Amino acid sequence: MEKVPMTAAGFESLEAELKKLKSVDRPSVIQAIAEARAHGDLSENAEYHAAKERQSFIETRVIELEDKLSRAQVIDLSKLSGAIIKFGATVTLVDTESDEEQVFQIVGVDEADVKAGRLSISSPLARALINKTVGDEVEVTTPGGHKSYEILKVYFA
Repeated sequence: MEKVPMTAAGFESLEAELKKLKSVDRPSVIQAIAEARAHGDLSENAEYHAAKERQSFIETRVIELEDKLSRAQVIDLSKLSGAIIKFGATVTLVDTESDEEQVFQIVGVDEADVKAGRLSISSPLARALINKTVGDEVEVTTPGGHKSYEILKVYFA
């Protein structure tokens, strides 16, 4: 069984989502199905079909979250250090063409948010950065084309 790396904050976020799905969303959709059934003919009942679709989504997401949480490998970022980029590292990069600096933290897949500077461990850029150090250059093929970055700074927060 493959472990899913994530930060403690990412683990807590998934736990909170799971708790909400089980304690709020699931009972709500059950109530909506019961109300829609009371309207009679289910074959032409849009509310019933919408509620059943929502229930299917909720149950699928619950199973997915329970699986990820059971396989979670929570990495304590406070215990990480060094100059080599690995999971949890915060990296300052400069685009070698535009001289634009960007800062990213390498996090788990479910925690990724590029606009907030959190880069998924499975993204092409993060995979290119792993095991590199300050001064190294990495080249990445992105949907926007080929990019080249120089690593300016690596730290663990």
